Amino acid sequence: MKAAFRYLHSFSGIIILVFLLHSCSSSDKKAAAPASTKPPVPKVEGYIVKTKLVSDREELPGSIIANETTEIHPEISGRLVYLNINEGRTVGKGALLAKIYDGDLQAQLKKLNVQVAVAEQTVKRMGELLKISGVSQQEYDLSVLQVNTIRADMDIIRTNISRTEVRAPFSGTLGLKNISSGSYVTPQTIISTLRQNSQLKLDFVLPERFTGSLKTGQLVDFTVEGNSKKYTARIIAAESGLAENTRSQNIRAVVTNNDGKLLPGVFAKVVTDFNTDPNGLMIPTQAILPQARGKKVIVYRSGVATFTDVTTGIRDSSLVQILTGLKAGDTIITTGLMSLKPDAKVEMGKINK
Repeated sequence: MKAAFRYLHSFSGIIILVFLLHSCSSSDKKAAAPASTKPPVPKVEGYIVKTKLVSDREELPGSIIANETTEIHPEISGRLVYLNINEGRTVGKGALLAKIYDGDLQAQLKKLNVQVAVAEQTVKRMGELLKISGVSQQEYDLSVLQVNTIRADMDIIRTNISRTEVRAPFSGTLGLKNISSGSYVTPQTIISTLRQNSQLKLDFVLPERFTGSLKTGQLVDFTVEGNSKKYTARIIAAESGLAENTRSQNIRAVVTNNDGKLLPGVFAKVVTDFNTDPNGLMIPTQAILPQARGKKVIVYRSGVATFTDVTTGIRDSSLVQILTGLKAGDTIITTGLMSLKPDAKVEMGKINK
């Protein structure tokens, strides 16, 4: 009887132990249940897309050049007997700048003057004789030919004498004198330079991607070193093709507000706007997600992150232009982009405008 009682007592203990273990297991499952709940919705910041004036501002290198400029060379070789180069002086067109010795040519001209006078007298006598058939027509014609030949020789001598004179081809300002009177010169000798600074031009280069953006008659702004004034120039011509080594186009403009402080040869910095769009869309650069093919932004729509393909245009230090994919009024997400997945639910926090 006692043995039966002990057996029953042991069996009851086992049942109680199983019950307790089951209760503990249930409690653990209930305690662990909250860990299987959904993660919280991420909170992000946004930016409202709006239109604004967009332009691609570029600084282009250029140079100021004189309206006309040339080196002064003699046409023939010889010794200078006269030099009229007053450095920095303004001279008019046709002013005599230098003279080469022409004594030998003047002597030849005098000789021909005597010969032509005699030949003309001969023609006059031959004409009288021809009237009375004292000479033939051929003899008379030969005497006339002699006169014309001498006169042609005189014209050649006069031309050579004029080539001994070095004259200003246009009105302008003389540069520095490179030789002195009495020097022997050749056509390769540079006597001085002549520049017409009353009207200055601006030459600058236009990159290939902007070819066709500037038109004849359009105004451009430029500045020069050491001068805070903003100058303007009107485009007058463009090179017919691109330079192969730089892939750029040469542009020429006329300075419209020269104040006398600009000098030919100074470096100019041309500042102008390209691709101007009064209704451009600009968004923060951190909102762009680069992809293997193209770019995306995440648009916030009714609490959902929508990935949208976009094409971009010009950019600055903080903003980038959107050409396609967005419209004014869209709200894009600017923070936490790397942790978001397509069509994920998000909570919008701060919105920048």
